[in-house]
Amino acid sequence: MALKRVMFIRPGETEWNLLGRWQGWVAVPLNEHGQQQVKRLSGFIRNLGVRMLYSSDTQRAAETAEILAENLGFEPKLDERWRERHIGHWQGMILPEVRSWYPDEYEAMLNKLDDYRVDGGGESRNDVRARVTEAFNEILEEWDKEDAAINIGVITHTTAIRVLLETLIESGDLTEVPFGNSSVTTITRQDDNTWKLTAANDTTHLEGLESRYMPEVEYDK
Repeated sequence: MALKRVMFIRPGETEWNLLGRWQGWVAVPLNEHGQQQVKRLSGFIRNLGVRMLYSSDTQRAAETAEILAENLGFEPKLDERWRERHIGHWQGMILPEVRSWYPDEYEAMLNKLDDYRVDGGGESRNDVRARVTEAFNEILEEWDKEDAAINIGVITHTTAIRVLLETLIESGDLTEVPFGNSSVTTITRQDDNTWKLTAANDTTHLEGLESRYMPEVEYDK
């Protein structure tokens, strides 16, 4: 049981976060505020003894990983399986637009939250769950060969974090937990190999900088 703690890190803020636009796989860079968030996060992560950093390959996540890696002293591993949910032709839209322009599709999604795929190449929550679970299990296989207890970081997105926590955490309602920009959510492995949520949406490292998140459940952004 070498892998002890996993810290899920949401990327820093982008201009689309400010506008409330669903980003999905769109290449949106960090804004200046987001860069400052991540710089403050970097010292926090360094002090936690993170041995490896995995990251979504979306632009906002990769930029977050690059800033953190400068302080950690090693290169992050980018993996497309840690991407946010592809939300099809809703990408780039805000919630009122979706409700107004695609009311039937939106209602269909609410009635079938885990399985609904938005037209235009969209993924379901279960599609995201399958790919992030696969990536997580590969990380376990890689680090469980070590003798000492290991902490790692994973830079990923709201839907990816939520569905994986739903899979790994046996008890507790996570639907009301927000995940703000540059927040850290930590799970710790117990002696019986189950996982416990030990910190959710931790933004204390920001020291007063605002951390935005999308309102839920209307739905994952």
